[in-house]
Amino acid sequence: MRADAVRNRGLLIEVALDAFTHEKDVTLGAIAKKAGVGIGTLYRHFPTREALIEAVYRTELEKLCDAAPELLEKHGPEAALREWMDRFIAYAATKHDLKEALQAVIALGVNPFEHSRAKMTEAVEVLLTPLGARTKPVDLMALLVGVAQNGDPEQAQRMLDLIMDGVLRGARPEPAPARTAPPASAPR
Repeated sequence: MRADAVRNRGLLIEVALDAFTHEKDVTLGAIAKKAGVGIGTLYRHFPTREALIEAVYRTELEKLCDAAPELLEKHGPEAALREWMDRFIAYAATKHDLKEALQAVIALGVNPFEHSRAKMTEAVEVLLTPLGARTKPVDLMALLVGVAQNGDPEQAQRMLDLIMDGVLRGARPEPAPARTAPPASAPR
């Protein structure tokens, strides 16, 4: 793709994300206009409304998953995991806001989520490995989904702190059991 086409595609996805999460019944024409491109440009990239919605969802997923190694490079393993968990909560809120639009995609028989779990599991594994954590990625994701559904941002932060404590505790080796003296032999 030419540089201007890449830029236009990115702009359309960015504008569509904002429109689909904040407006009801937004038209593709309005999205194209707000992105500063013609409707033909939008249709060249996304032949249907559902294709645009799916691209928005996949782009947000890719951003979240691609952040894992970048965060590890920028921060230590603990800080990287905590920052990624915060980003997951923001991603989940966006996904929730896209729920209605995504349902239209699913109704057409397209499952935008089919590769999500694998990508997410891979990203979490990247973050957990340097910690030596025994936490399974799918377990951490299940906890994060639960926190995301809560809806109270302050409580979500406290819950994420609890999850971090649990992950980090699970990364520490178990203390050796206390040694007890061998039983004395019974007198004969």
